This record gives sequence, C-alpha cells and structure tokens, in this order.
Amino acid sequence: MPRRGRGPEGAYGRPAARIKAKPRRRNILKGLVVAAIAVLLLPALPAAAADDDPVVITMLGDSITAGYGLAEGEAPPAQLQAWLRDKGVQARVVNAGVSGDTTAGGLARLDWVLAEKPDFLIVALGANDALRGIDPASARDNLDAILVGAKDRGIPVLLAGMLAPPNLGADYAAAFNPIYADLAAKYDIALYPFLLDGVAIRPELNQADGIHPNAAGAALLAERMGPAVLEFVRGG
Repeated sequence: MPRRGRGPEGAYGRPAARIKAKPRRRNILKGLVVAAIAVLLLPALPAAAADDDPVVITMLGDSITAGYGLAEGEAPPAQLQAWLRDKGVQARVVNAGVSGDTTAGGLARLDWVLAEKPDFLIVALGANDALRGIDPASARDNLDAILVGAKDRGIPVLLAGMLAPPNLGADYAAAFNPIYADLAAKYDIALYPFLLDGVAIRPELNQADGIHPNAAGAALLAERMGPAVLEFVRGG
C-alpha cells in the first residue's frame, strides 16, 4: 500500500506541493501586512464615524422650551434641531423643558437631565423667576449652581438670557437683567443674551397670553438663536 506523504510535501510526497506552498505563504504574509496597517489606522476611524452620529444638545428650560400650547414638533427644541440639520449639522435637540419651572426647579432636576450625558447643554431658565418677582440673587445662585454642575461633568453650556418684565420696576430689572452676562463671563461660556429676541411683545408671534410663542414665534426663535448655537456646537 502506498505510504501517505508527510509534512509540507502533501499526499503521496509529490514535490509540486512544496513548490505551490511558497506563493501561499507570500499571500498570507501580504494579508498580515495589510491587516497590520489597518489596525494602525483604527484610531482615526472613530472620529470619521462620529461625523455620522448626531450631537446631542439638551435644552433645559421652562414652558417656552417645553412648547406650551404648541403641537408636537413645533416647540423651540424641535425647530432648532430642524434649523441645525438644514445647515448640515446632524444634531438631536432634547426637550428638557417643564412648564412653570423656575431656576430652582431646573437645578433640582439637573442630575437626571444630565444623566444621559449630552454633548452640549442650553440653559434657558429665569422667565418664571422674573414673572413671579423672585429675588434675583436667588435666581443668580441657582443658575450658578447649574453651570457648576455642567462644568463638573465636562458638558459645554450655552446660557440663554432673559429680561425682567417692565412692570416689576427699574430696580428689579437692574438686579435681574445682568445675571446672564455676568455668569457667562464668570465661567467663560457661550451666551445668547435674550431667548425671546425678536419674538417678545409681538402679538402675531405669541399666543393669546402674550407670553408663550406660537408656532411662528417658536420658528423665529430657533432661526434667531440658530447661528449662536451653531457657533457654540462647532466651537465646543
């Protein structure tokens, strides 16, 4: 009975098997070199892939952010998301607005709002503090604590300002209105001076209460605020 070949010569000991083995080895080595190069390039891949993932922007606010009286998709965060995407920024803007919330309420729920670890945070609080005549010093302290909480988590913040209603008097406005610019300077963060810029006291852009933007007002809010958010996201 013929003896089966051993080693690299293959069955029946034909030397041709040895000759064919050499190109196979070269192909294997070539494949290993290509694989090694690919591994070396891997650190750059996540950054490229990240461009396809939406950045997550959480907007922490009150009824203006929540979209009081508006249909789904008409609230400022949704409008802002659409605006950013029209500009080529793949963003998901999370609506963390609660109707009636004050700066104290926003601070109280900060931990769970940031539990999802958004890439960016927009703080849009203070309107209800002013409407209720809450001590500006208290509003300042609450906003300060919110900014510190975000900073401790490494989350960049854009602070959206608010103005006191004129009927509260000049003294109240003098104490309340500078809060946002002062805190933005203190923590070197982005500032959008007035959330309702271009929308406030325009009946055609507000609901019957004269306080909450209607759908057109929310769209204009997003359009006016959009460039600041775009610069904030690209700079962050």
